Amino acid sequence: MNDPGSVRLTAISDQDLDPVAVENAVDGPEFGAVVVFTGKVRNHDGGQEVSSLEYSAHPQAERFLRAVCAEVSTASGLPVAAVHRIGSLTIGDLAIVVAVAAPHRAEAFTVCHQLVDRIKHEVPIWKRQLFADGLSEWVNACG
Repeated sequence: MNDPGSVRLTAISDQDLDPVAVENAVDGPEFGAVVVFTGKVRNHDGGQEVSSLEYSAHPQAERFLRAVCAEVSTASGLPVAAVHRIGSLTIGDLAIVVAVAAPHRAEAFTVCHQLVDRIKHEVPIWKRQLFADGLSEWVNACG
């Protein structure tokens, strides 16, 4: 059996994300719950129509991603996996997929929520929103 609390998959990718692969990375017969979070590009923000997004990442972003996942996995004792897209994304594209497995659903939901929040705040990936009116803005680009 794999160590129950471990980082099973991390990646920063310019390719389409596969939620099934992320889920499969953490799944096992000892777990009764697998929570998979998929973050998608939505068509609006702050009352403006979003046409697309561009994600860019620090060259060491994957190292940061792995470190955050390791901290969450070690603290919870649960297996985790997380992948994040970079590059140009259109409405509906997956930007992030995170999975956590646990014996019971409550802890899987809690740890998945914590992991998503930590990735958003600690991994150096920046988002530029492009609006339908031709304007754009960087989101949370300053620490």
